[in-house]
Amino acid sequence: MAQEQPRHGVTEQDQQQQQQPIKYGDVFLVSEDICNKPIAPLDAAAMQSAENLVIGQTQKGGPASVMQSAATKNVQAGVVDRGFATDVGRHQGMTVTQTMVDGQRIITQSIGDQVVARYVDPNPNPTQEKMVGLPSAIDRDAVTIGEALEASALSAGNKPITRTDAAAIQAAEMLATKTNKTPPGGLGAEAQSAALRNEQITSQVNKTTLGDILMDATQRLADDKPATIQDAEKVIAAEVRNDPKLATNLGGVGESVAAAARMNQQKLKET
Repeated sequence: MAQEQPRHGVTEQDQQQQQQPIKYGDVFLVSEDICNKPIAPLDAAAMQSAENLVIGQTQKGGPASVMQSAATKNVQAGVVDRGFATDVGRHQGMTVTQTMVDGQRIITQSIGDQVVARYVDPNPNPTQEKMVGLPSAIDRDAVTIGEALEASALSAGNKPITRTDAAAIQAAEMLATKTNKTPPGGLGAEAQSAALRNEQITSQVNKTTLGDILMDATQRLADDKPATIQDAEKVIAAEVRNDPKLATNLGGVGESVAAAARMNQQKLKET
């Protein structure tokens, strides 16, 4: 008579399977060096930002949407942290490019040097497409302040927020929304509250990070605008004024807005 397998062993195996995160190889045809990496929230945010920059919105069923869904499930399952980015996102990057072929706009989306999607834009000449905060069609390729904030969530997402970061976020938000005060309940107000809470918390693990606040900055801003050199100077000044060492944070808000401003300035020179 065959011996019945212990139920305990099956249960443990099931639990191990359930605890496995959704990986890149589960949803995309990618090489071995990427396929076993878990899809992380900040990786998904980077792809979403790249889609918004080129296409103007997140494509339904596109790579960013798929990654957001997978990252959310990974966080809910407790297998990745909300402010986590893999080395795929940090070092290889997420890119979205467009090419005109016979009057059609071909969109190509890549993770590092590996293409994960290529398709024809169904609306290559939008007449009613809303580009949030961009004053004209000339600016549709410009990097906005909101996108720069999301970039800092990727580059320094695990950094606990301090009053220095909060000051820079408040300055960036006021510049993006063209107001002279921090909107109640906005990014700046939340960052300031988080910074004060962090000062009362001893464990680094329990502190609120830049990624927690800025991962979806473009969606949370009441308005947005292309980042300029003047914007970068004001954000950096706010950051430096509130830093004990009178310096900017590596990969932080000031540096991210400055990088966005330089990219926009370079694009103007090329046109």
